[in-house]
Order: sequence, then structure tokens, then C-alpha cells
Amino acid sequence: MIVNILIVAAGLGLVFLALEGDCAQPPPNTPPSGGSTFVADRNPVFRGADPHAIVVGTTIWVYPTVGRGRFDAFSSADLRTWERHNAVLELTGVKWIHDGGYTDCQAWAPGVVQKGGKFYMYFSVGPQSPGYPSRIGVAVGDSPAGPFVDSGKPLLTGGNGFEAIDAMVFDDPKTHKFYFYAGGSAGATLRVFEMNPDMVSFAREIKVNTPPHFTEGSFMHYRNGVYYFTYSHGWWEGDTYSVYYVTSTTPVGPWKAGGKILSSDDKRKGPGHHSIIKHPDRDEWYIVYHRWENQSGRGPYRGSRQVAIDKLEYGSDGSLKPVTMTNVPPRL
Repeated sequence: MIVNILIVAAGLGLVFLALEGDCAQPPPNTPPSGGSTFVADRNPVFRGADPHAIVVGTTIWVYPTVGRGRFDAFSSADLRTWERHNAVLELTGVKWIHDGGYTDCQAWAPGVVQKGGKFYMYFSVGPQSPGYPSRIGVAVGDSPAGPFVDSGKPLLTGGNGFEAIDAMVFDDPKTHKFYFYAGGSAGATLRVFEMNPDMVSFAREIKVNTPPHFTEGSFMHYRNGVYYFTYSHGWWEGDTYSVYYVTSTTPVGPWKAGGKILSSDDKRKGPGHHSIIKHPDRDEWYIVYHRWENQSGRGPYRGSRQVAIDKLEYGSDGSLKPVTMTNVPPRL
């Protein structure tokens, strides 16, 4: 729906100004210190949405939706002192974005995976509208700080009720195959593919069931023989936005229902579109997600979503415990 110059992408976790002939993203957000390095003593740690986190060696890298016409990255060795890396991917280098006259578009939800000495960033372009399907692209870099260079064409295109959004690629520790997860919002459909060795094309699609309460924001992680598929549910700018999980003995199901692990409280609303990382040296896990701060009511909320990090804990039976949102991020 377009109202004057405001585009509302329902369910995508986005509100953008549409600039004629430009792929617009939210206005730039700066670290609290206003510099490239800053200290985050409290949650949330910085502004942004849809954060995807990875561990490279002993460093945590977070890729959020932030900035205009580009993606930035944030890195930290202790989850306290952060460095901002500007423009790891410039959207001006993604030439296919405007194919077919697609001028009023946004890019969001970067997801990064490492294979060998290369890093691959998958990103959404949309919103989907009649005649203009959503798409997912992939760009390649030699380091987690980029620069990432677009592969030259979309990897996946939406249509027929499916929105190609919110990509996540999972390296299966059992088989070392890479699985691509995407989809959601209108239609709320999950699709899964096995990647080719080049990581910029698919070997095959694997038919899976869409788990209960699925809206968008797929993420997969593995611990102690169990595959945990987590995802966002609800309305992105309201208090129903939350995170559910299912489990499986394979990365593609069948799924066993788990429950809700992240939901709004009195002051922190709409937590979701998350990623999960393990401590580099021990069995400690963290969830990196966005939320609305100091909001009341059911929504819609206004302002900027922000990235928070909290502990993720497991029950003795392997279940995921509900996450307690805090004002202080954990320390490595």
C-alpha cells in the first residue's frame, strides 16, 4: 500500500520513504558515540533491524538493516566494544534491482555465511506488488567486512503468492551441505533449497512443511544432535511480533512443535527477526534480535527498532527456554 510517499511493507518489518528512481532504505543510524568504534554497555546495543550474526574466529559480526543504499556491519570481540564497518555492500552495484522498471524498492535483511575463504551475503529486495515480485540477491566478499560484490542476478524471485524475502543459509555440520531458507509475510510460506558448491545457485528445492505460526525471519542452528528452526510470527510493528521454534532430526524437517521463546513485555515490544550464535569457546548461546523500546499499547509503533543481544538457554530435555529480554547485553 502506498500512501502519499510512505510505503508500508506489511509483515516485512519495514517502513520506508520511497524516493523516485532510488532503492531507499531507512535513514542512516549512527552508533551511540557517533564514531566508527563505540562502547555498548546497555541493551539495545545499536539501532537497526533484522540483525544477522555470525562468528568468525573469536569475533562476532552483525549485519542489520541499516543505512541508505547500502549495508553496514558491526563487529565485536566481547559484545561490549563495537566497530562499525560502513558500506560492506553498496546497492548501486546491484544492477538488476531496477530490471523491469522496478524503481521504488528497498533492500533489507542481509544474511551472511562463510564457506572456505569466501563470505556470501543474501539480501531481500522488494516490497512485492502487482507486477513486481520480491527478490533475493547474493553478493560475495573475501572478508566479513566486504566489500561484497553482487553475483549479477537474483537468486530467487517471488510470485504466485510466495514472497522471496528473509534469506538464511545454514551450514549443516553433519553433511557440510548448505541449506537456504526463505519466505514469509503475505502467504507466510517457507521454502528450502540445497545450495550448489558455488553458493550463488541452487542444486535443488526440498519440499518442506511450513511450521505453525510462521510469518518470516527464518533461522536454523544445531546443538547436541537437534536442529532448531526459529522464526518470527505476527505483525512487525505491533506487540504480536515474536519468535517461535520447532525442532527436527534433519535440517529440513519434519518439524516437532516447540513453542514461543521471545515476546513483548511492558516496555520492549515486537521482538523478532533474530539470529543465534554460539560462544567461540564454550556451550553458551546468544540471540541477536530487534525490538521497539519504550513503546506502549498494541501498535503500530513509530521510531527506530534497535538491536539487542540476550542469552539463549536450553532445558535439560533440549527444549529452548523463553528468552528474558534485558537492559544489559551478555559479555563473551
